[in-house]
Amino acid sequence: MSSRWGILALLFTVRTALGFQFQAVGSVGDSLKTDLGLSYTELGTLIGVFFLPGLALAIPAGYVGRHMTDRLLVTLGMTTLALGGIACALAQDFFFMAAGRVLSGIGFVVVAIYMAKMVADWFAGKEIATAMAVLVMSWPFGIAMGQIGQSWVATLFGWRPTFVIAAVYCLIGAGLVFALYRPPPAVTGGPPVAAALTRREWMLILIASATWAFFNGAYVVYLSFAPRVLVQGGFGPLEAAAVISLASWVMIVSGAICGQIADRSGKSDIILYGCLAIAMIVLALLPHAGLAVPLSLAFGLIGMAPAGLIMALTGQAMAPQRRAFGMGVFFSGYFLVTTPAPAIAGWLYDLSGDPFQPILFAIALFGATILAYTAFRVAQGRRPA
Repeated sequence: MSSRWGILALLFTVRTALGFQFQAVGSVGDSLKTDLGLSYTELGTLIGVFFLPGLALAIPAGYVGRHMTDRLLVTLGMTTLALGGIACALAQDFFFMAAGRVLSGIGFVVVAIYMAKMVADWFAGKEIATAMAVLVMSWPFGIAMGQIGQSWVATLFGWRPTFVIAAVYCLIGAGLVFALYRPPPAVTGGPPVAAALTRREWMLILIASATWAFFNGAYVVYLSFAPRVLVQGGFGPLEAAAVISLASWVMIVSGAICGQIADRSGKSDIILYGCLAIAMIVLALLPHAGLAVPLSLAFGLIGMAPAGLIMALTGQAMAPQRRAFGMGVFFSGYFLVTTPAPAIAGWLYDLSGDPFQPILFAIALFGATILAYTAFRVAQGRRPA
């Protein structure tokens, strides 16, 4: 497979498994609370611990790229994700389940870093915002698949088969990458040579990392607790999950369109600020259950659309020869925020008994996203629009 768009299609298909594996705990949360006797804080911890390995492994994973090819690293990462899913399927208590989530998280770190690098290698200087938007939209696509399919499987067959199905998907993805992925001609001949980041690159990549982290932390909290807001408003659990999943389904299209508009217009700053303002307004209105469907659609179509614009900051922050290590730094900050975010949201829920309190936390995270993006432009020496 040598076409850059063919490579992007391959990576999108395989990376969807990451969102599908991640969503498994959220999809069967009520069953886990009943069978394993979990609190909402523990449930939120199981959701967030998926990102925990990134705190320690993101930067070392960037170094490993000096000695192994991207294809092999992604294959190994997908296999590790599958093993973590099997461990979760066999879990009998919180700690066993948490261990399985950590194992899956190790694979997630490697796959997230090197798939982003693969796309940057293939699309550097050529519609990079569009390509990154398509890649990152595989995450909500996998989550949306899980919100619908996993909840249905859990209702009919119990929660354990949901983790088995996710593990099988990850193994299939590992085989596809190993068999079909090829690097672009400009970087063939083995792993890239790493070089130290400059002082300016360190500053830019850390700010870009914070921007991506706050944005995703808000999204994860929304996925985990928005359905409970709708249940409080009168929806059934499956109905609430289906409505909230609408945002993830439409993000697949809106993210790519947003990337195209930004690439063609050069107005990425204005687009991002407007979209995030809409996201915050939508979350503030979420308790109005009668508006649940249009709010969910607006959140996906507009609020989450600028994901590719934020990921494209990585291409502006570092030189190509330092991309593997730089991506490790970028994702380390991402994991620093997304790991505790669901647990904090769950603690707010346990403390107040109000499912809207976690949503207020998500709104604050979107506000932090705006501030971090502005800081990136200032550090870059470019006045934000």
